[in-house]
Amino acid sequence: MTQSLAFDHPDAPDAEISATIARIRLSGVPDDRAMLRAAAELTRDLHTPSKAMYWTDCFLSAAIGYAGMATAMFAASPWVAVIGGIVAVLALYRAELFIHEITHLKHSLLPGFRTAWNMFVGVPLLLPSFMYEGIHTIHHARTRYGTDQDPEYLPLALMKPWTLPLFLLVSVLMPIGLLLRFAVLAPLSLFSPKLRRLVVARYSGLQINPKFERRAPEGEFRRQWFWQELGASLFAMTLIGITVAGILPLRAFLVYIAIVACSAVINQVRTLVAHLWENEGEPLTVTAQYLDSVNVPEPGILPYLWAPVGLRYHALHHLLPAVPYHALGTAHRRLVAALSTDSVYHQANYPTLSGLVVKLAQGTLRQR
Repeated sequence: MTQSLAFDHPDAPDAEISATIARIRLSGVPDDRAMLRAAAELTRDLHTPSKAMYWTDCFLSAAIGYAGMATAMFAASPWVAVIGGIVAVLALYRAELFIHEITHLKHSLLPGFRTAWNMFVGVPLLLPSFMYEGIHTIHHARTRYGTDQDPEYLPLALMKPWTLPLFLLVSVLMPIGLLLRFAVLAPLSLFSPKLRRLVVARYSGLQINPKFERRAPEGEFRRQWFWQELGASLFAMTLIGITVAGILPLRAFLVYIAIVACSAVINQVRTLVAHLWENEGEPLTVTAQYLDSVNVPEPGILPYLWAPVGLRYHALHHLLPAVPYHALGTAHRRLVAALSTDSVYHQANYPTLSGLVVKLAQGTLRQR
């Protein structure tokens, strides 16, 4: 649908007009050269990851999270167990989100970090990094963002209202799906090439686009995939086995499932507000991609909990994907100070999560 069609049909439904306007606003936006140049020039010194920050932040979060999980599993007091569970969800969620940094890192600058993360976070939480590496970089590809080739994009704001509850329900069921994927499908796929192709294409990526099919890994990544998948499969089978055998109490198993599910739900809500989800499939300029993305900057405190590890600056991350998470706040402050108030840069900054969720829900309600 084009702009002329919208004006030729003034009686068109509001939802159709709204979708058309959103589509034109994004697909017709040229690149803001001044903003892109400022973003590059003002952040040249911010591209080196801090080894101390990465190792300390990630693995201290993981240690706190596992301590909270153990408390929730075995504490006699229900209140103590609930507090332990809350701590576990937030701390492990933060540790999990380093999977996003792993996809962008030059691993020579942080040797051993990916391996350690998979051993202590990815495998025990059934989220080995191969589930995101090779997926997320496509989302950042200049010609694929927001298209049907983007594994991490759906035009959610232009879809039916029931899609949002379904989107959240999927995350609630995620730990069960991961257990089945690693404890059942992965071993069975060793004996069936057809099943293996299905597992790789459909069940080996953290993606939201149901049309996306993943290619089989190649080269060094194939070796990494093998060891990560083997570790996750052994962990999943062991977890199920010791629960069935009564070695791990059923309560402890259910607490593990609940903590993983709660972390997944928080991440799914964060995903809902990471973009405006208003593109209908056209390739977009970098500036248009930025405008379809979201920053929730200071002074808010809650974004540190629901969008940790730099993800409160998601729009800025799409401008500067190589800048490590701990430097995004500095980059944002520099750009805010350097760019005039009428700059496109300020248009992707939003005050709260709740406002973004309401905006998205209102968009879906217009599609009824």
